[in-house]
Amino acid sequence: MINQKCSILLLKDRRRKRIIQCIYVVGFMDLFGVSMIIPLLSHHVKALGASPTVAGIVGSTYGILQLFSSTVVGSWSDVVGRRYSLLTCLLLSALGYSLLGMSTSIALFVLARIPVGLFKHSLSICRALLSDLVSESERPLVMGHFNAASSVGFILGPVVGGYLTEHEGGFYTSSFTCAAIFLINAGLVWMLPGCETLVDRNDSVCRNNMSKGYHENHFSKSVQNGSQGSSHHPLLTADTEQKSTSPGRHRGGVSWRDVSLLQPAWKQLSSVGSKIHLVASSDMWDLFLVRLLMAIAIMLYYSNFSLAMEERFSLKPKMTGYLISYSSTLGALAGFLVGPVTQLYKNNMPALLLHSTVLTCSLIFLYAAAPSVWQVLLTSTFFAISTTIGRTCITDLELQRGGAQASGTLIGAGQSVTAVGRVLAPLLSGLAQEFSPCGPPSLGVVLALAAVSLLLIRIPKWDARGMTKTAKLRNSY
Repeated sequence: MINQKCSILLLKDRRRKRIIQCIYVVGFMDLFGVSMIIPLLSHHVKALGASPTVAGIVGSTYGILQLFSSTVVGSWSDVVGRRYSLLTCLLLSALGYSLLGMSTSIALFVLARIPVGLFKHSLSICRALLSDLVSESERPLVMGHFNAASSVGFILGPVVGGYLTEHEGGFYTSSFTCAAIFLINAGLVWMLPGCETLVDRNDSVCRNNMSKGYHENHFSKSVQNGSQGSSHHPLLTADTEQKSTSPGRHRGGVSWRDVSLLQPAWKQLSSVGSKIHLVASSDMWDLFLVRLLMAIAIMLYYSNFSLAMEERFSLKPKMTGYLISYSSTLGALAGFLVGPVTQLYKNNMPALLLHSTVLTCSLIFLYAAAPSVWQVLLTSTFFAISTTIGRTCITDLELQRGGAQASGTLIGAGQSVTAVGRVLAPLLSGLAQEFSPCGPPSLGVVLALAAVSLLLIRIPKWDARGMTKTAKLRNSY
């Protein structure tokens, strides 16, 4: 019986690996296509006759739509399933970029940005799908590789977009190419094998029986992954009870075909509203506040980077561009370091988040006080690594504390918090630049210190909850 279960487990593992590798490709192509367009948008709006003020308002449309739609779409993916929601987002994003390729007026340009602003959440749903497919201990490694693949696409995309722009009608060619990439991604997702399955306890039983006794290992894994216990997660309790009573659903997993996209709209809206309410009423404000503070701090670091390099060190824009490309490349490669670093910390994500936040804060301070370009180069090297690790840590902690059943809602909520940072950072940067070119990173240091202080206060409380949970598990056995 055990051998039969293990053979099924091996088959599932092969399917999971194929899906994970395919999601890496989807992430790469997604940002590859988007980064072809982003550098060209402002030039195209001005070419359509928009004033700088109108161009700024039009440019903010996407961010505002993302702010309000991230959590909703993420929660919707929890309701109807990852595959259906991912296909919908990819197809509607392709529609938006196709309209962008046909935009010959400002009105059509704004119309083209609406479906993209509302449904360009493919990367968030991919992350939620990856968290469904792997265990908690594997999640940082897989997320790091996914971020690395996506970052490589973001680095290569502008090169291709710039080449296409040099030809007549280059913007329209780039837009239609981006739309074609999203259609190809939709085809890849459609052809994926139907095994969007959570890592269930039956798989764990098989692995444990092959090594040690069932009760001993089941208990140790429960303690290790105790943050997923439904008794301590408001996001999981009601949701798990609902899913356990659904017909056709196997224990611990959810199939793409278990939830119908054609179920009544009122039922979908009710489920989405319930999940969002659970996130809003949960005790996760500290993690979201740390995310917001660090997002603004990092954006302030980059906000006036080119201008500061020119004013402080008389660095030419070409050299600044090389420095930014160097930092972006390191950020992409740093994704492969996330797995080994988390293993070094023995999956102690709160400690890793604290240390990466302290390092990021220190590097922003060193950049603000840098006396030479070489010190800026040094800080940029480690800054790219620390921010990549920090982003993975905060996402993993959100999923640990919120639970896998609401991963789409949690990741969407995190993206909404980051979108708030994108709205606030330019305003704060402009105000800080009135005082000094070093004003934005100096303000970033203050915000990062606030994040460090919050972590120092809250992490002991997280640990106390973990010890309480361990004691309850021990008593249950």
